[in-house]
Amino acid sequence: MTDLLPPEFARRVVDAEGVRIHARIGGDGPPVLLLHGYPQTHLIWHHVAPLLTAGHTVVLTDLRGYGDSDKPPSDPNHGAYAKRSMAYDQLLVMRELGFDRFAVVGHDRGGRVGHRLALDHPQAVSALAVLDIVPTRHAFQQANTDFGLGYYHWYFLAAGNNIPEHLIGADPDFWVRTRMDARHHGGTPFSPHALDEYVRCFSDPAAIHASCEDYRAAASIDLVHDDADYDAGRRVISPLLALWGEHSFVGRHYDVLDVWRSYATDVQGQALPCDHYVPEEAPDRTAKLLEAFLQGRQ
Repeated sequence: MTDLLPPEFARRVVDAEGVRIHARIGGDGPPVLLLHGYPQTHLIWHHVAPLLTAGHTVVLTDLRGYGDSDKPPSDPNHGAYAKRSMAYDQLLVMRELGFDRFAVVGHDRGGRVGHRLALDHPQAVSALAVLDIVPTRHAFQQANTDFGLGYYHWYFLAAGNNIPEHLIGADPDFWVRTRMDARHHGGTPFSPHALDEYVRCFSDPAAIHASCEDYRAAASIDLVHDDADYDAGRRVISPLLALWGEHSFVGRHYDVLDVWRSYATDVQGQALPCDHYVPEEAPDRTAKLLEAFLQGRQ
């Protein structure tokens, strides 16, 4: 297995109240937590993380259910993979590493975990960057034919009766590579070593099931939590940076900043010349924008 991160990124396994979270830590300075999306691991940040270490302590983790982190048993209401549960893991990881307050950067599913972390624990999150997403609640409320075709995997992965687990499990290599190739447009190619690592981790049936539970939670219990917060007037109070791919579904179908301004009080951001996988397709530009945003945010 090729390690795409420099040796300075030490490995840690942190016990988050019984859920072991795999982490890498490098750099020095104010802490920033980087969270990955589907169907990836912390290695989505292999270009960006080293560029941030000059001014930050950079923490990368595998979300519960993904990579080399634990895959807890699911439950009928999918609460084990609610973003509230996944966000709490990350809060505990950062506390164990000695950080009570930190910035969060999340791509895709990691952005949704970061959004929930900023709502549930606002005192802990100094700044939040979300990459190529709009809030889950908004996406489902505005879903139409274009969304159903472009984001068909949201509905497929949330299906019951073990259907997606069985079908993906028959050829996880095909699923991971074709899913990612379909959402890449120009820019830096995917690292073959990163793709191999995503396939390795996703070939575990427990990871396939856990990731489906992540999407089932998004279509059920996460919406309950999101509606309750929105109706109560709770918004993200930390500064929020939204970055998205100009060629991505998000970039082509939403006024991203306008949407986020309904969910956060201090919003800025812009599109980048790429598709969905912003940290891998446009890593240098992503790192520069993150560095500028994070400066002085602690």
